[in-house]
Amino acid sequence: MKRLRLLLLVLLPALCLATRGSAAQAPRGPASDRPVTVASKPFGESYLLAEMFAQLLEARGFRVERRPGLGATEIAFRALRTGAIDVYPEYTGTGLLAILGEEPVHDPREAFRRVARGSEARFGVHWLPPLGFENTYAIAVRRETAQKLGLGTLSDLAKSGSGLRAGFTPDFIGRADGLPGLQRAYGLHPAEVRALSQAVKYQALASGAVDVVDGYSTDGAIARYGLAVLRDDRRFFPPYEAAALVGSRLWRESPGAVAALTELSGRLDEERMRALNRRVEVDGEEIPRVAADALRELGLKGSTATSAAVRTAGAGRESFFGYLWTRRADLLAMTLRHLLLVGLSLAGATLVAVPLGVVLERVRGGTAEAAIRGVGLLQTIPSIALLAFMIPLLGIGVTPALVALFLYSLYPIVRNTYTGVRDAGPDATEAARALGMTPGQVLRHVRLPLAAPTLMAGIRTAAVMNVGTATLAAFIGAGGLGDPIAAGLALSDARMILSGAIPAALLALAVDGVLGVAERWVRPRGVAP
Repeated sequence: MKRLRLLLLVLLPALCLATRGSAAQAPRGPASDRPVTVASKPFGESYLLAEMFAQLLEARGFRVERRPGLGATEIAFRALRTGAIDVYPEYTGTGLLAILGEEPVHDPREAFRRVARGSEARFGVHWLPPLGFENTYAIAVRRETAQKLGLGTLSDLAKSGSGLRAGFTPDFIGRADGLPGLQRAYGLHPAEVRALSQAVKYQALASGAVDVVDGYSTDGAIARYGLAVLRDDRRFFPPYEAAALVGSRLWRESPGAVAALTELSGRLDEERMRALNRRVEVDGEEIPRVAADALRELGLKGSTATSAAVRTAGAGRESFFGYLWTRRADLLAMTLRHLLLVGLSLAGATLVAVPLGVVLERVRGGTAEAAIRGVGLLQTIPSIALLAFMIPLLGIGVTPALVALFLYSLYPIVRNTYTGVRDAGPDATEAARALGMTPGQVLRHVRLPLAAPTLMAGIRTAAVMNVGTATLAAFIGAGGLGDPIAAGLALSDARMILSGAIPAALLALAVDGVLGVAERWVRPRGVAP
């Protein structure tokens, strides 16, 4: 029992240090002294545009904090509304339909006017003038498929492509400007529709797993795989002009930063953007270098400062081991951040769940089971959804990730504590009572020590789950080993994905091994493993 108590007490200082560390990260002083937080969504062009924003701001003397690879539009826009980020690249068609929920319009100027006015009136966010290029949806097929079936337009696809298998992103499947709208406008009904992530859909098309995908007109992967893009002959898709979307705090408190970002407006055409995307997505050049070159070509001096996550995204094509070696410092920092997320959330969950499990064991019966099942309901919430729910309350970064991981850790620890204490050595418990020990003494000296192996099994389960779940924290800007995984998925780079996945797997084994040693240490002598 003393060993178990000591183990729990060791976790308490770590939690306190974490709290102090989080407080230290909070901005102090005037709001205007805070860095400008530049974010992106998790695909190549968004990474690149965000890095151009960041370098331009730094060249104009502003401090910048990068948060690349935030999840879907809903997560990025919610972070902007709540002030967790200050700016990210967005598209007018997405703003009009996905954010404002309005009907599509086909005139670019009218689309921008409506989305700018609506966003300011309803959400207090501001669209800067478009960057100068449009990145609309592009329905693509393999070139041999287009030649075989005579496909050149979406009308052709609707007439001759009924036997084709489609691989569309989840957003496209559900959005009004996606598959539902195409079905109404063209009568398009593929034989099969699969939900595929942005990262794998082009590979699936090239390998023949699907026959048609949704893409974007400036995607470098279209040229990489030699795909045929079908013309939107009925002009169904609304204009998707790229622009900087700015939060209310930056607009109100830092007009100089807004002016700096506006320097990019109207400077990027579609041909230039497609070439830049190709350098990142096809040639594998580093995003900071491509961004700096683009700013230099435009006569806008950029900076070279960047973050580990952005350096990892779109890196050169050296061997996997060479890739790991050249980025060892970044990977070590990400691993330590990942360990921080797992360790602190697990410490907090242990300090809450173990006492809760003991209390519920005293209650027993239907009430205890109902309470445990209530905690277990948290496990049914998808991880990325729970992280997204945290943004309005806690913003983005480490704090919401810690809270989400803490909540996910509770159930296995509560359940195992309750079961272990309830079923701990009935004969030994009866003997202790016969010797006149009080219920509290029986709990401390008999039942908890005997329950220690079961209790530790719950902690080990929660720890391994947390290592995996923490990779999703990258989508809300918390960092860790999820950063290279998210970037690798966005850029179809297997090395990048493995550079996060392999350390995460090794970390799970290491954490479980360390807790296995702790389990043997707290197990009472004479109790079989």
